Amino acid sequence: MAQRVLITGGAGFIGSHVADLFLREGWEVEIVDNLVTGKKRNVPAKARFHELDIGSADAGRLAGEGRFDVLVHLAAQMDVRKSVADPVFDAKTNILGTLNLLEGIRAGGTKTRVVFSSTGGAIYGDFVTPPNEETFAKDPESPYAIAKYSVELYLAYYARVHGLDAVSLRYGNVYGPRQDPHGEAGVVAIFSGRILDEQPLTVFGDGEQTRDYVFVGDVARATWLAATAKLPRQEKLDSRAFNVGTGAATSVLALADTLKRVAGSDVPVQHAPKRPGEQQTSFLSIEKIRGALGWEPQVTLDQGLAQTFEWFAAQRTPAAGAKR
Repeated sequence: MAQRVLITGGAGFIGSHVADLFLREGWEVEIVDNLVTGKKRNVPAKARFHELDIGSADAGRLAGEGRFDVLVHLAAQMDVRKSVADPVFDAKTNILGTLNLLEGIRAGGTKTRVVFSSTGGAIYGDFVTPPNEETFAKDPESPYAIAKYSVELYLAYYARVHGLDAVSLRYGNVYGPRQDPHGEAGVVAIFSGRILDEQPLTVFGDGEQTRDYVFVGDVARATWLAATAKLPRQEKLDSRAFNVGTGAATSVLALADTLKRVAGSDVPVQHAPKRPGEQQTSFLSIEKIRGALGWEPQVTLDQGLAQTFEWFAAQRTPAAGAKR
């Protein structure tokens, strides 16, 4: 009998790549997405789709009664700027929506493993010196990051008190095909669109802020391993938390230059004021996930940006024989 996975946010950018991988591995895949940012066209044909909000009673029942081996929880309000503008909405989605799923699993009495998509940059804040390790102090500077940290604390509680089998993946800035221009990593999608439109690239602040840009295919593979591998014992908060990145810092200016180079573009770069709540410096240590799960990134930044730009360019190309 095939194993079963429920993927929240599976119509989205990362979630659809994760769904593709589980299907290739022979799993039965069901997807929950409210299609606010996700797109129905991203849902794999062989996956069963539920158009639901994670905060709904139906989503909670599905998580608890669907007899899933794994819940990959990717659905989220993921825009840092939106969380600053409306922290209540952010908390309702990212904290209360998650609790609804966890309570469903608890009520259902299943042994579902929960793989939670946390944040590998924003959770640590600016008061640490990168590369950030999992055990570093957490001092998030945005409501989005606070919510992700809160969910990790809840997962630790559910593990200790209710025996929940849970793991948190602290993603770096994920980019790749199907990406939408939302959140900080959305800069790759935004820049790709601007290059295709032959428009200047806008960089906020001085452009020296760094991030750890990791390709979506590598992230999907890390998520698969976290869902299926033997994990360390659940003890302290960080025992089952893993950074997922490259271990390399890339400034926004360097990202723009690299993308322009692989795209063969010479569009100019223009600066705009720094955005509130934006972290200045972030990149991740990946020694823990390399040792525990045998994972490390396989796609270089040049390779990943080239694949991503090619995908965006293909979306602008009419199909053969189509009318222009």
